[in-house]
Amino acid sequence: MSNSQLLAGVRVIDLSQYIPGPFATRQLADLGAEVIKVEPPGGDPMRVFMHRDDGDVSPIYRHLNRGKRICSLDLKSDAGREILRGLLEDADILLESFRPGVLARLGFDRDSLEAINPRLIHCALSGYGQQGPYAQRSGHDINYCAQTAQGIVSGTAERPVVGFPPIADHVSALQAGVTILAALHARERSGRGTFLDLSIAESILAWQYLPLLGESSERAATILNGGAACYNIYRCVDERFVSLGAIESRFWENFCNALRQPDWVARQFETMPQQDLVAEVAAVIESRPWTYWRKLLDDVDCCFEVLCDPDELAAHPQFEHRRGLDENGPRYAAWIDGQPLTLADEPEMVDSAQNLQWISPSSS
Repeated sequence: MSNSQLLAGVRVIDLSQYIPGPFATRQLADLGAEVIKVEPPGGDPMRVFMHRDDGDVSPIYRHLNRGKRICSLDLKSDAGREILRGLLEDADILLESFRPGVLARLGFDRDSLEAINPRLIHCALSGYGQQGPYAQRSGHDINYCAQTAQGIVSGTAERPVVGFPPIADHVSALQAGVTILAALHARERSGRGTFLDLSIAESILAWQYLPLLGESSERAATILNGGAACYNIYRCVDERFVSLGAIESRFWENFCNALRQPDWVARQFETMPQQDLVAEVAAVIESRPWTYWRKLLDDVDCCFEVLCDPDELAAHPQFEHRRGLDENGPRYAAWIDGQPLTLADEPEMVDSAQNLQWISPSSS
């Protein structure tokens, strides 16, 4: 079996839009699943989001949906619902991102889905989950991060920052993928499908154990969020930035010695936030350009890296060696059996939903 066909034979219906659901199902497609993405007549808004060329589909949309077949279907019509019902009969997974209750109003409540296909794994990926006072509340990544305290603990001492790329969207996509694969594994024993109720907000909430369980939840006040000199971002004289992640004492000592600042070594774990020590390190780093620091520290074992611009990534020697990027953006983030995955370049747009059928094993 090809290393990109670990999920060969798995069939997925994707009724989601924007980032979380499409990113989750794109990972399944990368691993060999057959994914049919069903969009409303107007299409997924991601077709044009963050894209200025009115005559072309966004490369972000193409990236999120590579390897999928995409069709337009009016689920408010009897004909559209009938086509979807036929696809669900032979599907393994349904992922949808409607607000709670919308799918049921379209005629696909839980009882109906179980009657159509009792082996179906139904993943409902919504902002706040299917129950609770926020279930019907609208939101986007910035709101989910705000509600779960992620938005308040990241940034400078003066103010929080907007996370980019959207962190909650991608966390929930990963959460959906892991949970779906667990449900597939469980179905091998039970023979029955599972209903998965996933919340984008709770997905990012699950990552907040550090501020919840650590000694401090203040912004720029802990070792991992800007309160320590040994783990921080510094500006160079030419306005480029460098990162230092010298948490372990040996890395910090190597860094201090390379900069000929032996007095800093014993100060690594001064009371945080280490405003004075951070300022001292910043003053030294700001005296030179980034090229100087790269030449000085590249061979020093101290967890040092220059902050790359996006247009520099393709030429990065590590990503180039691992084939982590191509002209269509980032590739699947794992090698399998010693090789990167073979990936589809583009989604396949299906003109006629009435003729949409699953690909037979013999023709795939």
